[in-house]
Amino acid sequence: MLRALNVTSEEVSDALVEGNELPVELLQTLLKMAPTSDEELKLRLFTGEITQLGPAERFLKVVVDIPFAYQKMETLLFMCSLHDELTATRESFQILEAACKELKSSRLFLKLLEAVLKTGNRMNDGTFRGGAQAFKLDTLLKLSDVKGVDGKTTLLHFVVLEIIRTEGLRAARIARESRSFSSIKSEDLLEDVSPDDEEYYRNLGLQAVSNLSSELEYVKKAAALDAENLSSNVAKVGHAMVKTRNFLNTEMKDSGEKSGFHETLEGFVKNAESSVMSLLEEEKKVMDLVKSSGDYFHGNVKKDEGLRIFSVVRDFLVILDKVCREVKNAPKKPTQAPKKQTSNASTSSESRVAPPSPDPRQKLFPAIAQQRKDDSSSSSSSDEKS
Repeated sequence: MLRALNVTSEEVSDALVEGNELPVELLQTLLKMAPTSDEELKLRLFTGEITQLGPAERFLKVVVDIPFAYQKMETLLFMCSLHDELTATRESFQILEAACKELKSSRLFLKLLEAVLKTGNRMNDGTFRGGAQAFKLDTLLKLSDVKGVDGKTTLLHFVVLEIIRTEGLRAARIARESRSFSSIKSEDLLEDVSPDDEEYYRNLGLQAVSNLSSELEYVKKAAALDAENLSSNVAKVGHAMVKTRNFLNTEMKDSGEKSGFHETLEGFVKNAESSVMSLLEEEKKVMDLVKSSGDYFHGNVKKDEGLRIFSVVRDFLVILDKVCREVKNAPKKPTQAPKKQTSNASTSSESRVAPPSPDPRQKLFPAIAQQRKDDSSSSSSSDEKS
């Protein structure tokens, strides 16, 4: 092992006496090679020629003769690794903060949740499940399990088709408004829409929905984090800081050692304590933010689900991407070109454009189609009264 490490007893001895920095991997390996209490006692009691010992025993003999050798190694390991630990942990906290912000501020994600809620209420109209005000995000993972009467199209397909229609119109309106056509409304775009325009809006909306996965980039990164491991690392850093401070104020102080290592350790403890305390406070703030984000979507639940909310959304985005690809690759409906106008009065009725064919999704989900019809009827009657 010593040959593999390519380290001499002099280098280790200088580090333990003067407080010189050593590679983290080297310190970890040396701590694993620590002798047992019996072996250490035998090395201390050995008074013969050191040349009589083998290379490993000579190395350990030098180390154990240094006061608090392995405690100093543990302290050196903490001193050398603290910066990287703080940096990695704070990066994870930044990811979590950004993920919480993304979920709450994503207009398209909230629009999609609204569409799912409305669709569910349409299907469950007249039942105890109808009129729901909210749903758990886990429901998003079940949308692809609810299939239409054709056995292929899922409820998520239906929701995506609904969203891409409205998002396409919105994108077109924004594009026109940016060209000083601010008077155009999305309702106007619905009138006299040619098949080519309809396909154009559809492609715009599909592109917007497909980009949701990229928009929630930090949510997917947060889903890859291990909450328990993150909390464990923070607790480990806090415990190591307490242990290092106690080592300085007890063993080192009682021994009266005034060495380079003692001075280095004093300076380290003075500077590191504030950084570690700041990390502990940051952990509490971020975890409270994560919980509030869960409560934002699920209500004020007693159980803390940790980072599960991010993994649920990540899994849903995978399913959503798959559905968007299927919608994009689906065969296009053939469009019938209108017949040319003629001067013959007898053929004038034949030259009229045939009314648009009913939306095939209405056949796939009859409950939704009927509810839409009822909503339209009630809306028309209220307009007449007004």
